[in-house]
Formats: sequence, structure tokens, C-alpha cells
Amino acid sequence: MKEALQPGLEHELRYTVPPDKTVPCLYPESASFRDMPQVFATGFMVGLLEWCCLELVKPYLDWPREQSVGTHVDVSHIAATPPGLTVTVKARLEEVDGRRLVFSVRAHDGVDLISTGRHERFIIDATRFNARMAKKRSKP
Repeated sequence: MKEALQPGLEHELRYTVPPDKTVPCLYPESASFRDMPQVFATGFMVGLLEWCCLELVKPYLDWPREQSVGTHVDVSHIAATPPGLTVTVKARLEEVDGRRLVFSVRAHDGVDLISTGRHERFIIDATRFNARMAKKRSKP
């Protein structure tokens, strides 16, 4: 982690919502989801918020040895977005506490504010993390 990774850093990400990022596509094996309206799914929106935060910190990490994983999400989803609209996500690094990073996030679809909230990530050593996951997979 580089010393320049400090609170106040910001990043913006734009993403045009395709039909396959809507609620019916979230878990296609779920009949209940398949019956829902074709709007940007909360699960995909959370991933988009994480993506913006990931891109914010990536230049300040020794990538790919150092990476970050999401550890907490506390966001609203206050307006529906149909496919074809472009969502703009803004992330701001609010706190650096060792390897713990705290962000404020917000997203707008060009018509409505669709999300605000807070997201936390943790900087990991990818080799050690992947070794722990391999060990976990091997347990019965």
C-alpha cells in the first residue's frame, strides 16, 4: 500500500445498464426473480459500487500482489433504473485504518439519485488469501 492512499481520494465510474443486469437475471434459477420487473438489480448495483471503490484504490496498491475485498456494505437503493440508462457512481475514500478502507458512495442514473451509502474494503495479500481459500475448499 502506497503512502498516497489517504482520505479524500475520489473516483467516478459510468456504466450503461444492459438487460442482463436486471432483476430477472440476478438468479435465473429463481422463478420469483424471473417474474420481477426488468430494472437494475440491487445485487448488481452493489457490485457496481464495489467496482468504483476498487478502481479508486487500485493505483495505490502493489497490484496484483495487494488487492482489496469488500467487507461491509450499507447502501440504499431508492430508485429503479431501466436498461439503457447510464449510472454514474461516485466514491470517496473517507477513512484509512491500517488495511481497512471506508468509502462514501452514491449513484445517479441521469434521472434519479438511486443509491447512497457506505462501503468498507480490506487490503489483502492475494497469495496468502488464495492459500487460505484453497485450504478452506479442501475441508469436508
